[in-house]
Amino acid sequence: MNKFYLSLLSLFVLTGSAIAQNKTQPKADTLKQLQTVTVKGYLTGQPLLGVPASVSVLGAAQLKLQPDNSFVTALNTVPGIRAEERSPGSYRLSIRGSLLRSPFGVRDVKIYFDEIPLTDAGGNTYLNAIDIGNIRHIEILKGPDGSLFGANSGGVVLLSPVNRLDSSYLSAGVNGGSYGLFHQKVSLQKSSGNNRFNFNQSYQNYDGYRQNSRMHRTYLQAGDAWQYAKNSELRATILYSDLDYQTPGGLNLAQVTANPRSARLPTATLPGAIDQKIRINTKLLLGGLTNDAKIADGVRNVLTVFGNHVDFANPFITNYEQRDENTYGLRTYFQFSGKQTGNFDGKLNVGLEWQQTNSLISNYDNNKGVKGNVQKIDKINTNQHFFFARYAADIYKRLHAEAALSLNYYHYKFRNTAPLNEADFTNRDFAPQLMPRFALSYQVTNDFIWRASVSRGYSTPTTAEVRPTNNIVNTGLQAQFGWNYETGFRLRNKDESMLLDASVFYYRINNAIVRQLNPNETEYYVNAGGTKQPGFELAFTDWLIRQNSTHFIRGLQFNTSVSISRFNFRDYDVAGNNYSGNKLTGVPREVVLSSLQAIFPQGFSAFVQHNYTSSIPLNDANTVYASKYLLLQAKASWQHKLGKTRLEIYAGADNLLNEKYSLGNDLNAIGNRYYNPSPPRNYYAGMGVSL
Repeated sequence: MNKFYLSLLSLFVLTGSAIAQNKTQPKADTLKQLQTVTVKGYLTGQPLLGVPASVSVLGAAQLKLQPDNSFVTALNTVPGIRAEERSPGSYRLSIRGSLLRSPFGVRDVKIYFDEIPLTDAGGNTYLNAIDIGNIRHIEILKGPDGSLFGANSGGVVLLSPVNRLDSSYLSAGVNGGSYGLFHQKVSLQKSSGNNRFNFNQSYQNYDGYRQNSRMHRTYLQAGDAWQYAKNSELRATILYSDLDYQTPGGLNLAQVTANPRSARLPTATLPGAIDQKIRINTKLLLGGLTNDAKIADGVRNVLTVFGNHVDFANPFITNYEQRDENTYGLRTYFQFSGKQTGNFDGKLNVGLEWQQTNSLISNYDNNKGVKGNVQKIDKINTNQHFFFARYAADIYKRLHAEAALSLNYYHYKFRNTAPLNEADFTNRDFAPQLMPRFALSYQVTNDFIWRASVSRGYSTPTTAEVRPTNNIVNTGLQAQFGWNYETGFRLRNKDESMLLDASVFYYRINNAIVRQLNPNETEYYVNAGGTKQPGFELAFTDWLIRQNSTHFIRGLQFNTSVSISRFNFRDYDVAGNNYSGNKLTGVPREVVLSSLQAIFPQGFSAFVQHNYTSSIPLNDANTVYASKYLLLQAKASWQHKLGKTRLEIYAGADNLLNEKYSLGNDLNAIGNRYYNPSPPRNYYAGMGVSL
């Protein structure tokens, strides 16, 4: 019996024992009522239990258990999510198999920072510019949800930098660890009268496990909220991030075996990563104003105006690319609430989002990290806007029904300034697309809710796919689209210390956008038929020993998530090769993640987590696989409160089993350079103080 089935068996044994335990309520003096988890992603706060969608929430408590040096570990606790970091700072993120389009970065997933889109009009998202240590709440809406958030077929991630329930605080922290890890942060929030100001600063440096993998990031974030009326608030947000990281590049299996710490080696025709000083620098300046106002009884409006500037530089093996990107836009919606009765409560939302991104993309020869002669310079201006409406009703306090629809527009134009110096832009318009979503949830009992939904996904090609590294603008690349069908349930106990969330889905994509590589390793993208993506996801949490103040174990919480993905190419014929029926590249078939958190007297606590990931196909032909792996991590902490000051000291270790694995593989790699070896057993320690 392999590791996956052992993990799954232990899951069901623990789940069964936990449910049995929850049939008996603890004594009243040891019971601690937990705060109900709410979801705000659907424009209004509602309890997670009744949301008719696959939604996962990572609050401050869950985020605190994970290392705050990367988004990867925290996001991977959510079933259906695969976050990767090929080298420090080099993120990839997929929801339910959307990784195939992303050689690096985030595509096919829409990400918001508060009410501000972090994803630009061209579909690119610089998630790695954000320091997770300054994020206090994350919501993940899995599957296509374009009815409220525009073109996407993977899902939506909502990042909240401020917990509005917090009042005033000042905190500072520092941690360090193996391979030159250093991370420092300071957070301040001051509430006075009707005003709330917050400021976050952090600096992170990491030399990395491999050669040519050093990263460092300087991060500043500030916000101010003014409550100018009882139910109205004006918020301002600004952040600046300067991220620089080296990229070691992929190795083939023989090279990994010989020296896993090596950067990509030179060949007879191409230099290596160290020779070419391969790195990426991203400077991001983002800001926005949000007015959240009650206009009249039952009428609310949220209006956000925003903009960002990105300065991007990437000396690579074959060229030196620079991008100058400027985005501006607005998002607004109204909420109309009818008069609530004992048997009916309805809400209507209508709104729009509009974005314009203007990009100047320049490619030069790369002379060992120095720009050489011009290869090509293009201007690409991208416009994306959509209108949306949603109606939600609660009937007899048991049936919740939603119907939502968006009308999406996408357009880009481009002209070459070198070497052709074209005077006029060439236009490319996409036909307007409707993206509907219908969803139901029914409260069978007070603690058991069934849900079902059907939604259409639609994802336009990103700027990086339209104008990839082969420097050719591909006007023939089409959007991908498909329908997602889903059903599931949530089960809780009386005090919400136990929650079981399970779902099954079937997502059928047409015109799937996939990445291809030329022999010189420049990339291009094609529409390659479609995929069929049936899957099962389960998330379970339970306080096996309820939180108390009298026992030696003051609390014992068990968490687990299971993802089973049977994703295949449906009809995939490209470059004379037929891959129909093959497994979807880059997606493991099974992932099981489980953790235990134990709380002890005198402020001590311990946390242990394991992650089983099955083998991963690394090319479309399914002839090469990354081996399955089992990761084990642990963290111990001590907290002490002295007056209003709280001190925390902690230490942790990752990859305790010393597994040889790659958390981020190069898919369909030329020269079989698939592997980006991850660090073996490594350690970290830190401390924090809050006032």
